[in-house]
Amino acid sequence: MLRKLLARGIARVMRYRMVGDLPSTGVLVGAPHTSNWDFVSMILVMWHQGAHPHVLVKAELFRGPVGWLLRRLGGVPLDRKNPSGVVQRFVDEAGTGESFRLIIAAEGTRTKGDYWKSGFRRIAADTGLPITLAFFDPPTRTMGFGPTFHPSDDVVADMDLVRAFYADKPGLRPGNATVPRLREEETLEA
Repeated sequence: MLRKLLARGIARVMRYRMVGDLPSTGVLVGAPHTSNWDFVSMILVMWHQGAHPHVLVKAELFRGPVGWLLRRLGGVPLDRKNPSGVVQRFVDEAGTGESFRLIIAAEGTRTKGDYWKSGFRRIAADTGLPITLAFFDPPTRTMGFGPTFHPSDDVVADMDLVRAFYADKPGLRPGNATVPRLREEETLEA
């Protein structure tokens, strides 16, 4: 309850409007991921709705006191060179039937890249959970949740939906945004 009140107070002071509905369970894609403030904004969005999510964060950030804070905020260390252990843990936890929410920054970095990471689709497909597109949009002073869908066998169609949703959401530092595109799409088009 305290987190919910805190998040609502911060949103009011910042003059941000929360939009969309929080799903009861699922994989939430937080994008665009262009600054460290994106982590804070996604936590605020979740707390605003009274939820306490898991958030994948690169393992290197869990050293020292920052690691303690990240864990308290729902952060889960991800070894980006060997992510399968964490992914399996989430698959197991999501399969318990309990409410499960996982936030993933699919861009994988705060700097411009060529592709998004496909882990959000794999986790959703392996668990049967839906994907919800979450966002933080400074130009419109809104943050919240967009469409929810189950991943299909048509990767390109799924990503077309993702691209359409994020097309007008530049992020805090637009030059750092990576266009929503998976490496798998390139092999399908070849």
